[in-house]
Amino acid sequence: MRYRRFRKTGLQMPVFTCGGMRYQQSWQDMDPATIPAENQANLEATILRALELGINHIETARGYGTSEIQLGKLLPTLPRDKMIVQTKVGPCDTAAEFLKTCDLSLRNLGLEFVDLLSIHGINDEKTYWQAMRPGGCLEAARQLQAQGRARHIGFSSHGSCYQIQRAIESGGFDYVNLHWYFVNHLNWPAVVAAHKLDMGVFIISPNDKGGKLYAPPDKLRQLCEPLSPMAFNNLYCLSRPEVHTLSVGAARPSDFDEHDCSLEHYDRAAEIIAPVEARLRDAMTSSLGADWCARWDEGLPEFWDIPGDINVKEICRLWTYAKGLDLVDFGKMRYNLLGTAGHWFPGQKAASFDSTAIVQACSGSPFADRLPDILREAHSLLDDAPKKRLSQS
Repeated sequence: MRYRRFRKTGLQMPVFTCGGMRYQQSWQDMDPATIPAENQANLEATILRALELGINHIETARGYGTSEIQLGKLLPTLPRDKMIVQTKVGPCDTAAEFLKTCDLSLRNLGLEFVDLLSIHGINDEKTYWQAMRPGGCLEAARQLQAQGRARHIGFSSHGSCYQIQRAIESGGFDYVNLHWYFVNHLNWPAVVAAHKLDMGVFIISPNDKGGKLYAPPDKLRQLCEPLSPMAFNNLYCLSRPEVHTLSVGAARPSDFDEHDCSLEHYDRAAEIIAPVEARLRDAMTSSLGADWCARWDEGLPEFWDIPGDINVKEICRLWTYAKGLDLVDFGKMRYNLLGTAGHWFPGQKAASFDSTAIVQACSGSPFADRLPDILREAHSLLDDAPKKRLSQS
């Protein structure tokens, strides 16, 4: 395993994190006595395999159902000073409610403290206000830090780059969990902002949200050779010193294997990925044109500034990679969350819209006149049955 300093925290963070949202028994809390022994055994085997590989950062959340309580059966039996444990608690209306939920998380985990405590999901105006207002969740988290119950305080976000940068630039946090990968460059300004403030940067779900890379289309797989798409994405992210760890949402012990193998190229990451990245970008240019590939997001407003809350920026991103790299299944998975997942995946699909209003709202885009046709094509290509977030399943 390789490690990077998690900036101002001083922690030596493994470049892969053991994410805790896929090995638990249920997304809902349940009586621990009713959790099947085979599920608990698989979870414990997954954690032990991670530690065997040097992946000593164990990350979970109060919103991950039984994950915390199942981890609480194992973690207290392991050397505490050998692990970095992180949990995440969503913003609450009151500091008292937030503190009560944090208490529950610590009891579930069977730990006196966590190394990293995240405010989970600063995604929109409401959650930002809940976290940042005087007497809000951030102040409550700092109380826990002063008591020694949380060593470092961060936040996670699935929101717009604007919302992420706003929270970063408040100066209130030690690290951030966010989305950034080859198929999503939109949050790079937030990564740069975090770097300037000496914050740790944790990349959320690069295998799933980064393109559904555990089930890549043939085109992507061929273009990435001799790497796998998953290995390419790992090295693409880790070739940036501003990035410190990539979450691996393991469901079983073997889910770490491909990531472990990708470290063979760690010391030459930039050199190894260069020809693969060139092929990928050439393929996209051939399908979409150089101008679109270079400027598709230029001047696109956020969904809240578009009539009908159509999430034009996100739809254009999904259409771009579906057309350019055959990431249609990935596009469907993400597109059909629009309108169903609240502030975790905001905005609406392009099922119905006024073309003139779209062009006017997106007048800063060099492609404004093309956008209505692109939105129609994206909807035809990607529309499917409405999806639910895993936690809603």
